[in-house]
Amino acid sequence: MSVPEPFTDLEIETADAGFYENYSVPIALISKSIMVALVLWALVFPANANGTLGSLNGKLLESFNSFYVIIVGLFFFFLAIVALIPSTGKRIMGTPGEKPEFSNFSWFSMMFGAGLGVGLMVFATAEPLGLWGSNPVVVSGDVAGNSPEALQSAYRFTYLHYGFHAWAIYVVTGLSLAYYAYTRNMPLTIRAALTPLFGRLMNGFLGHVVDVLGVVATILGVSVTIGYGVSQFIDGVYAITGMDWVMNLGGEVPTPSKVGLISGLVVIMGLSIISAVSGVGRGVKYLSNLNLVLSIILLGTFIVFGSFVFAMTTYGTAMVDYILHFLSLSFSAYGPLSVEAFTAALPAEAQAHAADLVGGATNAWGSFDGFKSGLEGAAAELDEATLTAAYAAGEQGRQFGWQAGWTTFYWAWWIAFSPFVGLFLARISKGRSVREFILGCVFAPALVCFAWMTVLGGTAIDLELAGAAEGAIIGASNTNKLFVTLSYMIDGGLLSMLNVMCVILIMTFLVTSADSGILVMNTIMSGGSQETGVKHRIIWGVILTAVIGALILAAGENNPMDALRNAMIIGALPFTMVMGLMMVALAKALYRDSQRDKHSAAAQAAE
Repeated sequence: MSVPEPFTDLEIETADAGFYENYSVPIALISKSIMVALVLWALVFPANANGTLGSLNGKLLESFNSFYVIIVGLFFFFLAIVALIPSTGKRIMGTPGEKPEFSNFSWFSMMFGAGLGVGLMVFATAEPLGLWGSNPVVVSGDVAGNSPEALQSAYRFTYLHYGFHAWAIYVVTGLSLAYYAYTRNMPLTIRAALTPLFGRLMNGFLGHVVDVLGVVATILGVSVTIGYGVSQFIDGVYAITGMDWVMNLGGEVPTPSKVGLISGLVVIMGLSIISAVSGVGRGVKYLSNLNLVLSIILLGTFIVFGSFVFAMTTYGTAMVDYILHFLSLSFSAYGPLSVEAFTAALPAEAQAHAADLVGGATNAWGSFDGFKSGLEGAAAELDEATLTAAYAAGEQGRQFGWQAGWTTFYWAWWIAFSPFVGLFLARISKGRSVREFILGCVFAPALVCFAWMTVLGGTAIDLELAGAAEGAIIGASNTNKLFVTLSYMIDGGLLSMLNVMCVILIMTFLVTSADSGILVMNTIMSGGSQETGVKHRIIWGVILTAVIGALILAAGENNPMDALRNAMIIGALPFTMVMGLMMVALAKALYRDSQRDKHSAAAQAAE
């Protein structure tokens, strides 16, 4: 019996004339209304917006932390199976025999720049150093933070956050969109990925909701990336020029001020809008190639002047450790520890003091010594053995807090970024096979990330282990750790030149991310059209700037990224559910297409 033909009659109604010509009016208006409301809320009631976003984020993490962790594990194993099955892996995303539009170098450059550029500049040193001080093995008390023994577990989780799982998130979205667009000639938009499950329902209001969720997630994901990138950009400007007005010098360490952040944001977004107007074939392509070249120069500098032998030794041992723990990293999830469960696990003599003990014992960012020193009254008089048992009773709470603050934040960030990067990857991957797409977009960039993190981050850690930095790199803000590392690695004119190059690299990475995001948002709102109106690119560039600026202003002076982070995690949750449905839909589509091929081959043989 033949398999019915797939539903491909996807119709996204667009305006024939006027301001929204060739755009879906419902998607554009709903998306703009949500973003404008968020901006006004953050500007008019900043304290309320910051507090509400933080509270809602905390409640969502309590309920959905395990969901985030497990579904990301499923994304990777799903893609691995699709790539390994011969009938699915060899499928060409396009007409049979069609050649890729871009060379491998340009393809990888654009993929690298859009997918990770800013994140790698900010977190190449900050991520390994942060995890060296705090990771689940440290939280459990098995090793001490910032010790030689903590190095292995630090890189285990660094590789987790920037490795195969992370890129699998992008590729689930990208493969879904590319497959339907190039094998079924459907619009390159989010709703197309759910047509195998919902068919004609995607032509109506449900389809609009899916696309709006994609736009909102994209805006918030790109906003967090640009927020961190602009912060590092200002750190670099300060390192070069010494301009005090861009920095907040009143805290323990210098951090970019809100004035500095907003000034940097306006400069970056102005350049991004100009680049977005030029289109993907010109602006993004040229900037991406420049990004990759400058990245190679920066990496080469660390290889020559940094701790290359230490880094390569770390790379090898970390890779083995990562693979050995891969399954547990994929699916080990924690839920919050209730006061009742904590009390029940305490020794009898400590149960009366549970309310005084629970806060410190479940604090993922503290230590046993900090837990003891923070106690007051009768709880502080408990003996060492009882306090040790009380601290052990809070381990699940500490593991949950750590996972929600680190791993789940990253998964939400990658998921929020995935409509943008996934659609962008789909747009530049026509003519490639499914297997090539998965291998090229999951494994190749992950291996580069591992090398980047071990060479740059390993040098920073080695400087601290050797006592050369004396805690200066650890104590620096996340966005300034790269520049502080460079200052302890080299000096003189070469340091000045590298600082300037890093600022240029950060700026071009930011412009690439922002203008790609603007192009992707317009593609979704125009029903998948790859040629979108210039005026709408400018408008969405301005909206993106307003969202980032308003949320930075709404946050506290000492933590200007908090509101952006919280809004992004909240906005990513609905799209995570959409991505789960995408995975199921793609599995159905690939299976049905294989059945059709078998039936067609059998029919031809019978003739």
